[in-house]
Amino acid sequence: MFMIPRRNHDLDLLDDVFDDPFWGSHHSFPRLEETHLMKTDIKELKDKFEITMDLPGYEKENIEMSIEDGYLTVHAKTENEKENKDDGKFVRKERFYGECSRSFYVGEDVTESDIKASFKNGTLKIDVPKKEEKKALPEKKYITIE
Repeated sequence: MFMIPRRNHDLDLLDDVFDDPFWGSHHSFPRLEETHLMKTDIKELKDKFEITMDLPGYEKENIEMSIEDGYLTVHAKTENEKENKDDGKFVRKERFYGECSRSFYVGEDVTESDIKASFKNGTLKIDVPKKEEKKALPEKKYITIE
């Protein structure tokens, strides 16, 4: 079984170019916002994969995990603070508010009861057991010719 993120934006060389103030607000490039969220490390151990995902500023109640068709999806959301005009205006705003998600292929044989997760200090830790994938076709058996 392989742990493969559905998308890997870390290899996109244009991210740094569009991060330049010349291009204006990040809202013009929603894909750019995704690349700076949900930083993830995946560690392979003998019997499982350990996924460690940074989700600073998120509450445990606003994080959902689901599994479908062999893909584990982590979905998180956070809401914008209410602005009070009497308190002044923002000169710069870099913190993200909204929803984001990330998916990983974990295999068709992994179920929700196999996956263990914990959330502490803005870090989500997920343990996904390694399971042998069932072979689609039966193994070929040879007959000895005498």
